[in-house]
Amino acid sequence: MSTTYDTIIIGAGAAGLSAGIYAGRYGMKTLILSHELGGETAQAGVIENWPGDKEIEGFKLIFRFRDHALASGAEIINSPAVSAIREGELFHVTDKAGAVHIGKTVVLAQGSRRRRLGLPNEETLTGRGVHYCVTCDGPVYGGKTIAMVGGGDASVKGILLAAQYASKILFIVRGNELRAEPVNVEHMRALGDKVEVLFDTEVKEIIGTNALEKLVISKPYHDSTDLVVDGLFVEIGAEPETDIAKELGVILDEYGYVKTDCMMYTNVPGVSAAGDLVNHFGHFKQVITASATGTAAATAVFGYLKNARNEK
Repeated sequence: MSTTYDTIIIGAGAAGLSAGIYAGRYGMKTLILSHELGGETAQAGVIENWPGDKEIEGFKLIFRFRDHALASGAEIINSPAVSAIREGELFHVTDKAGAVHIGKTVVLAQGSRRRRLGLPNEETLTGRGVHYCVTCDGPVYGGKTIAMVGGGDASVKGILLAAQYASKILFIVRGNELRAEPVNVEHMRALGDKVEVLFDTEVKEIIGTNALEKLVISKPYHDSTDLVVDGLFVEIGAEPETDIAKELGVILDEYGYVKTDCMMYTNVPGVSAAGDLVNHFGHFKQVITASATGTAAATAVFGYLKNARNEK
């Protein structure tokens, strides 16, 4: 007979694992589904603003979250949810392996997907010179020249990590200023000539057949719009993963994020949401805000079940 969980948490980043910790502590039978552990936190490189740790690598922090969630009684299955439907008072969540998991409540915490430039050849060359994760792919570019597209905190932190490997980094910024935290910009400036910022510049073309050969940019660099680099990293933000939310009938806000109240309840009874899926802090996406909303989302579904029991 299939197990019925008190809650199924979709996503195992900072939000999902924090929800798992609290759900377990509330005595809820808890399942966490995710295709990978850690989400954005695991790819963040060094984190310098997690309270109690002046400096900690993202993947190490997320392993602590995982261990805490498991110790609290949560079960983790490394298979992403691909669909979720409500049947009566229960939710049926199907994972990528085809298994159907049944839960009384759902916490949505899938996070976000990296934005693409939307250029021809981009998808073809992804993994062959075009990348979206410095933590994953930066070590390949030891002693080489790379380009980073961005301007916000994620791109600057990516540069700080990439600088451990690459010999030269060309930072392509569409605007005329950086939007990153001043302390991170200061760390980047300290790298000196290793990093060169190209303001008011965009990538217009990605050239290559079997691998990246060069970029075509909108503004000449050394009298040419051809920019020969070994690798391109794109850090231009992310979009919330809302496919399952939509399937469940969850309302999104005007920006495409899951709409919740201050306690992380959605409009669908028994469904809460957390992390980068919600927009409570605007563009301020941090490990600590993801963790906070995850704990609130777990508390929300715990309260839902408690009220449901009291009504019977």
